[in-house]
Amino acid sequence: MLWSLLKVILFVVIVAALAYGAGILLETDGGVLIAFAGREFTLGPLAAVIALLLLMVLLWVVMKVIGLIVATLRFLNGDETALSRYFDRNRERKGYQALSEGLLALASGEPRLALSRAQKAERYLARPELTTLLIAQAAEAVGDGKRASDAYKALLADDRTRFVGVRGLLKQKLEEGDTETALKLAEKAFAMKPRHPETQDILLKLQADHADWKGARATLGAKLKAGALPRDVYRRRDAVLALQEARTVMDDAASIEAREAAIEANRLSPDLIPAAAMAARGLIAKGNKKGAARILKKAWTAQPHPDLAAAFAEIEPEETPAARVKRFRALTDIMPADEQSRLLSAELLVAAEDFPAARKALGDLPTTHPTQRALAIMAAISRGEGEADSVVRGWLARALTASRGPQWCCDKCQAIHAQWAPICDNCGGFDTLSWREPPENTGPSPTGSELLPLIVGAPPKSEAVDPANEARSLN
Repeated sequence: MLWSLLKVILFVVIVAALAYGAGILLETDGGVLIAFAGREFTLGPLAAVIALLLLMVLLWVVMKVIGLIVATLRFLNGDETALSRYFDRNRERKGYQALSEGLLALASGEPRLALSRAQKAERYLARPELTTLLIAQAAEAVGDGKRASDAYKALLADDRTRFVGVRGLLKQKLEEGDTETALKLAEKAFAMKPRHPETQDILLKLQADHADWKGARATLGAKLKAGALPRDVYRRRDAVLALQEARTVMDDAASIEAREAAIEANRLSPDLIPAAAMAARGLIAKGNKKGAARILKKAWTAQPHPDLAAAFAEIEPEETPAARVKRFRALTDIMPADEQSRLLSAELLVAAEDFPAARKALGDLPTTHPTQRALAIMAAISRGEGEADSVVRGWLARALTASRGPQWCCDKCQAIHAQWAPICDNCGGFDTLSWREPPENTGPSPTGSELLPLIVGAPPKSEAVDPANEARSLN
């Protein structure tokens, strides 16, 4: 900055001096006498000024020619000069032009052209963080996995591009199905950028696939700290992971740790049915029956479920059917109008051979919501009350084509699972299973089983129970 100012001041001084000298020459009488090689030249004031200007221009041209010669010699010697900078700028211009053409070709779906332009840009530019990345992406689009892999590995040498290289190799290993290497790469990428959302999701899924539940919980905590997960969702998913951690410990026959982990999972999310059932079984094994009953009642309040009823039955495995009916009222009376409570009461009463009470408890479910479970209970009630075999067969025939009722369904792909799992076996979704009735598939059965009621006989038309008649029959 100071040098530039000095040059400007010097230029102004020289121009002022020349103007002043020219003024003096113009005001001087006579002329300028020049003697050269035995000859004399007399110039007038104006001619002298013009000659001075021409001499200065000639000197400037001579200096530039000398500078060009010196720059050429330095260029030939390998030193940086204006000439070398000119060629460098020309190469840089061609390189960036090839790079931009490659990026446009890749975005336009022309990977081969993009790869060609990327290689050209690599020859002209000394920017491997740009050209190598474009080569890797273009090679991937072409299907040249080896070249893409080599390019990503080259990016590992630079701190600025190491994460990009690891991420590219991670995606390649995922596409190849090499989850072991992918897990190691995901851990490395997570260590570099723990707040990167995509890396968090990939690592969490790989850890869950490899049953690394402790590591998955740590990754889930990082997602919460990064603000990528609401706290209520975090608590639910952390409970899911804690539950799987408990199951792993139980598989290793470490029951004390399993009970503690299961109880922790239930504490984190009391409405998580598998966690409540496992926690209750852990307390039962410890002899704490009241604690187990308390957990199951609380979970039943959130959502009645057959798994909770099964765990509640294990509290007193040797009791009689009549005693079980009485004890289960503490559970079914929590939500008596719920369908699961009514079905459970009916099943317990059938086991106790109290068929009128079972019919009353079942109510109009065979009509309003005819599931396989409700129709099977109705068939058992009809058999127990001594109705004709055709009526019993009619109920069973209807059960064959009826809905199976609520099941563990994936909210993402609608796949049905026999048991709850943290990861959907069909689509790989994490914590996507919910207890609900899947959508019915329309259309007739390929086996024609919907015609069975016409063949074996149908149940009575009036399936609903009249409460007044039922009360009279009980009296």
